[in-house]
Amino acid sequence: MPVGRVRYYDSEKGFGFLSKDEGGDDVYVRSSALPEGVTSLKRGQKVEFGVVDGKKGEQALSVRILESPPSLSKASRKSPETMVLIIEDSIKMLDSLSNGYRRGRYPDAKHAEKTAQVLRALADELEL
Repeated sequence: MPVGRVRYYDSEKGFGFLSKDEGGDDVYVRSSALPEGVTSLKRGQKVEFGVVDGKKGEQALSVRILESPPSLSKASRKSPETMVLIIEDSIKMLDSLSNGYRRGRYPDAKHAEKTAQVLRALADELEL
């Protein structure tokens, strides 16, 4: 069975293309050829697959995932030491904001927008 990598896959349309390690034309792959429970493939993912000749060229059968591609988001994660500083600064910022609320004042629009941006970025970092 040939081994290759995912060149492109559109999970909404349910098809994509695989490139064989030994070269040659790309191989068409449909969602029906994916392993049970797998709904999508990621670019660069290493796979093994059977091949059959179709009307428009080779088509993949029974795809088997050999390895997942490295996660770019996890590779770019901030270190735990950096996260400690970010979280501590966020706590100070929120404490300052809460003091204004205690005094019956809403934050000005500029300060509120910056706070919201920081919290969204922090949430994104935590969800990686």
